[in-house]
Amino acid sequence: MTPISEKIQTALSLIESQQLAQDVWHILQQQHFKGVLPYVAVEHLCTQHQLSPQQLALKLLPIATAYSLAPISQFHVGAIAIGGSGTCYFGANLEFVATHIQQTVHAEQSAISHAWMNKESAITDVVVNYTPCGHCRQFMNELRTAPHLKIHLPHSQNNLLHSYLPDAFGPANLDIQHFLLDTEDHQLTYETQDPVILTALKSANSAHAPYSKSYHGIAIEMKNKQIYHGSYAENAAFNPSLPALQVALNHLLLSADTIQHIQRIAMVEKATHLSYRQMAEELLAHLVDIPLDYIAL
Repeated sequence: MTPISEKIQTALSLIESQQLAQDVWHILQQQHFKGVLPYVAVEHLCTQHQLSPQQLALKLLPIATAYSLAPISQFHVGAIAIGGSGTCYFGANLEFVATHIQQTVHAEQSAISHAWMNKESAITDVVVNYTPCGHCRQFMNELRTAPHLKIHLPHSQNNLLHSYLPDAFGPANLDIQHFLLDTEDHQLTYETQDPVILTALKSANSAHAPYSKSYHGIAIEMKNKQIYHGSYAENAAFNPSLPALQVALNHLLLSADTIQHIQRIAMVEKATHLSYRQMAEELLAHLVDIPLDYIAL
């Protein structure tokens, strides 16, 4: 697999301003190619190159797209979610071979869940290189900011999400008070000192599952003891829901780490009406030769 640093270097040639490309390269290199631009870096680049954050994100779409893994479709999509903090979070579509197509992560899901795992509390803009599909429009409608969320495409900017999703159905239609990215704590407990299981437990407590009340979280430990986490993101339309394993794998890949470095995966789940254990085990069987450490609450 081509290292992400090489993919990004290739993507830089697609940025019109080579000075901007060089400046972004230095920032990403310093942070070991993690797919995020902190708000301080965004402000600096915008001032230096006389751009708005949205204009900057549009120019950086080739870099976000470099994180794409699309072995099935060969169709690479990049997205950037701009947080309320001003930070830009990269995202890209992820496809997994030899398993169900439902295991796929769309680029908009990738960018938004990446922001979520970095404790971002709101998304103001989503910038993407192709028009969002209906699946992603519905996923974005789970955000509290959905009524004001702006979508920016290379050929069309400043479009409200609801212009792509008229007469939308979402959390408010089901009298749901908690939205995706809101802080949540489901008060799940488990006695252990194991840091991997504790991370998975914390992620389950942060899960967004107001419809099924079935909560689960994932923790992935790497060989260097780094731990990545993922929480379940449920959707009012159900099918656009994003399992915690995909959220965690997305977090890992956008942190410029590799699946080959995984040494342990733990899942904590309170399966009230549905369980994601089988789906997670099936995906892992095609990715790594490591059993899922499963804790049922």
